[in-house]
Amino acid sequence: MNEKYLQWLKLAFAYQWVRLFLVVLAAVVVYFVVKRGLVKAVRDFSKRTQNKLDDLFSQHKVFDLLAFLGSILVLSLGAGLVPQVASILGKLVSVLWALFVALLVDRLLSVGLSVYEQYPVSRRWPLKGYVQVVKLIVYCAAVVVAVCALLEKSPWGFLSGLGALSAVLMLVFRTTLLSFVASFQVISQGLIRVGDWIEMPKYEADGEVVDITLTNLLIQNWDKTLVTVPTYKLLEDSFKNWRGMEEAGGRRIKRAVMVDQATVKFCDGGMIERFKKIHLIRDYVERKVKEIEEHNRRLGIDAQASVVNGRRMTNLGTFRVYMEEYLRQHPQIRKDMTLMVRQLKPTPEGLPLEVYAFVADTRWVYYERIQADIFDHILAAAPEFDLRVFQIPSGGDLREGLAALRR
Repeated sequence: MNEKYLQWLKLAFAYQWVRLFLVVLAAVVVYFVVKRGLVKAVRDFSKRTQNKLDDLFSQHKVFDLLAFLGSILVLSLGAGLVPQVASILGKLVSVLWALFVALLVDRLLSVGLSVYEQYPVSRRWPLKGYVQVVKLIVYCAAVVVAVCALLEKSPWGFLSGLGALSAVLMLVFRTTLLSFVASFQVISQGLIRVGDWIEMPKYEADGEVVDITLTNLLIQNWDKTLVTVPTYKLLEDSFKNWRGMEEAGGRRIKRAVMVDQATVKFCDGGMIERFKKIHLIRDYVERKVKEIEEHNRRLGIDAQASVVNGRRMTNLGTFRVYMEEYLRQHPQIRKDMTLMVRQLKPTPEGLPLEVYAFVADTRWVYYERIQADIFDHILAAAPEFDLRVFQIPSGGDLREGLAALRR
């Protein structure tokens, strides 16, 4: 029985296609054996070591290429067993070698990029786009080598033939080329970095840059949605980068309180005495009263004859000075940056009294909290100066007015 089995095996092995099948089967078996055995053992060992580099090799599947390499070596060694199809098998091995080298370079570049991104400099100079360009070139080279191996032609002759297709290639890779140029300019000039807060209203993007690739800019909006913007659009369209605000250490307040213009008036003696009791403007009021009295006396103006004679203090002007002094005394307002309270053009909704200052804390939540505290105080302090903040009458205001008329 054993002799018959051996004779049958020798007869079957005499056929080239059977040998080819056995070689291919051996390559497949080696692939799965190495992957399930050696690769798994190497991965488990890397998890137990303190070195982080081997963990990155496992993460980017560099060790998995050992199984691919084993299969290629089996096919290379088995080519001698099938001389009639050795040329075909040799071409297949050449293609697999080109693919293996491309995959190896790809994954090693991914490992190197992961190591680079662990350093703070990676946020200032992201290299992901450039690594993607190198990977694209590597795969293009692998395709050229594989095609040349199948056609048995020189790679240089094949590349020279691609010159006629340059226009088509430019059209096919137009977006990639534009994105590469844009990525180079954006990164080299430091226009955008990972972690920057940018706004692009056209693309509904308002959030933090989480990734810069060759083709896209990935932005996570503050509502946690993700927006992708083509990289070359950064040069075509405008965008706002808030990094300058964070680096300066001051976040701007630019908000106005609408004052009812009907409540603006000259200060009488009682108001001036009341204002002298306000700590922040006591010195200002005393100095201003003396300055006005001296001015009117020097020009011989009888200020008592009419309220419009000469110079007089107003409740709005005094309130504006109070707001400025309040901001100067606030511990969270930058004194070395622009600080002012100004009047804007009157509107049907009232007279805008705008606060223009910079908060020392640029963090969003704390900035909003400080800004709210400031305007809480301003709104509450306005009645002390006989001023009323304007707002459009609501239904409750109308009901109260009608109820007062019925009385």
